[in-house]
Amino acid sequence: MSFHPPIDYGAGLHRSQRRQPVDDGEPFQYPDEHRARLEEIARRYPPERRQSAILPALYLAQRQKGFITLNAIAHVAEVIGCTAAEVEDVVSFYTMFHTRPVGTYVVQVCRTLPCALRGAERVTEELMEALGMQPGGTDPSGMFTLMEVECLGACDRAPLVMVNDSWHECLAPEDAKKLVED
Repeated sequence: MSFHPPIDYGAGLHRSQRRQPVDDGEPFQYPDEHRARLEEIARRYPPERRQSAILPALYLAQRQKGFITLNAIAHVAEVIGCTAAEVEDVVSFYTMFHTRPVGTYVVQVCRTLPCALRGAERVTEELMEALGMQPGGTDPSGMFTLMEVECLGACDRAPLVMVNDSWHECLAPEDAKKLVED
């Protein structure tokens, strides 16, 4: 008998319907400061490689709206010079892009092998208890979203929890509640 709870790896974020962008009915356009920032970034690439700025373009869109909508995808495609399908491919591949509204604090727990071996499942259990929700959910106040994600890229500092853009390395299960309180 394993002390690890079962994890449904087959229902990963990349295959889930939750990853499909929504049409919220609101038009999307970068404000002047975001457009200026994107142009500054795009100038780092040869003009024929402008599409290479797709990740920063999506980060700017997400920062503006909180998540990526179909209208944001269309606008990013137009601004960087590619198809909406190409932008949607990127959005659906990377777990750092949200396609639904999320909480003010997005708490992501790495669930891949190095983190699992160092107790990530127990960290998730403690976070679930502290937040009163299952992974994939947002609490009723809209303050927290809890997610299990694939590799966050710091396997040597497992288990890793990311809150928005902050890493919390070597997080022990008993420290999870304090992380939520902080």
